[in-house]
Amino acid sequence: MTAPREGGRPRPPQKQVRRGAGASQRTGLSRAAAGASPASQAAQAAARVSPARMAALQVLLRVGQGKGHSDVLLHSALTEGLSPEDRGLVTALVMGVLRWQTALDTQVRRWLERPQQRLAEPVAVVLRLGALQLLHLDRIPAHAALSESVELCRAAGEPQAAGMVNAILRKVAAAGRPGNKIYETPAAFAERLGHPLWMVERWVRFYGVEAARHICEADQQEPAESTLFARNPELPVMDDGSRLVAELAAACAPGARRVWDACAAPGGKTLILANRLAQAELLATDVSSHRVTQMQARLRRYPYAQRVATAVADATALPEANGSFDLILCDVPCSGTGTLAANPEIRHRLQPGELVRQAERQLGILRAAARRLAPGGRLVYATCSLEPEECEQVVEASGLAKVPVQGLLDELRDAGVLLREMRTAVREGALRTLPGVDGCDGFYAAVLEQPRP
Repeated sequence: MTAPREGGRPRPPQKQVRRGAGASQRTGLSRAAAGASPASQAAQAAARVSPARMAALQVLLRVGQGKGHSDVLLHSALTEGLSPEDRGLVTALVMGVLRWQTALDTQVRRWLERPQQRLAEPVAVVLRLGALQLLHLDRIPAHAALSESVELCRAAGEPQAAGMVNAILRKVAAAGRPGNKIYETPAAFAERLGHPLWMVERWVRFYGVEAARHICEADQQEPAESTLFARNPELPVMDDGSRLVAELAAACAPGARRVWDACAAPGGKTLILANRLAQAELLATDVSSHRVTQMQARLRRYPYAQRVATAVADATALPEANGSFDLILCDVPCSGTGTLAANPEIRHRLQPGELVRQAERQLGILRAAARRLAPGGRLVYATCSLEPEECEQVVEASGLAKVPVQGLLDELRDAGVLLREMRTAVREGALRTLPGVDGCDGFYAAVLEQPRP
């Protein structure tokens, strides 16, 4: 991983101190600073740390406390006033730590006197940031990563841990990054590639060892340029998996007159449907009023989307006055395990028990939407999850008939919409893409049909 080069003023050299020369010298503080308050000492240390590292620490602490998501916090007041270069570094640090956290913690624990000891959260985050820079960011000098990690620890209000941070990071730097083995167990590559073991074991069971390893490897990379679709200035910028679902939905009902995008925000798929189904009347709803407002602003930027009606509505309780629809797209809320490259913190928050709760909610949305489907109409059920509980099992429980997607994908390829064939991404008649295997995020989409009376 390459981080932006650092700007800003040069750092003053750190003084070497003799051990046993007094409390103030053991902490690396001057005699004047020794009598300062803890808050004053923290402020002095913060002044010696680059703004990007301070912002990264604050973002990661808030993510760890459940006080925000990284994509929102990286565009919040925490990064206001930073130069473009520093903003790039903050993003590289935050996303890098979230992707590699499990592996970084393993490297750090090797050098703790008591490997199972629980570190204060600011100290743990500082160690992760330092280890990331030493092992994965090749444009940051080791001395900068070491010295600023020590100051960052003090700035975080943990001066007593500064010496430990310095010692451990020096050992991490000396040991270097662990190499790839000729053969790795799932447990070994889960640890090396920063994934929870329970998650990787599931993917091995469902998709095989090789595919599971490819998924983990892809999750550690920054999202790449599109390989499935050519750039089109008339269409929204979105990830390939989301666009593939929207294109599939439009292709499965080309003559649809009334279309409902049931979980529409942020509106990318709605825009694809509006562009491809120019004759259709479109309704786009979402349960969040804030997200609907954001979606409306996005839709206004595209002339062909002006006919789209929007509303705040729970997909399980759309007012009867809206009638029935020839095409319904249900890209339901899910665990998001197919999008860990762009959303790495999911792997730290998600617990296995949540999959069952998600599936209950998803089935409720699907069944409610199916009741609004006109005779002969089609419904596309989609998630960005790799977990069968949220995908195949929900579709099976719905009782609706599946329409095979391979022919639809071939039509998209023949029409020049898709740049290549997607035959490896079809399982049991539904779309199933895997990161690192199919060239995009992990998505599931099934085309379902309401039988005519």
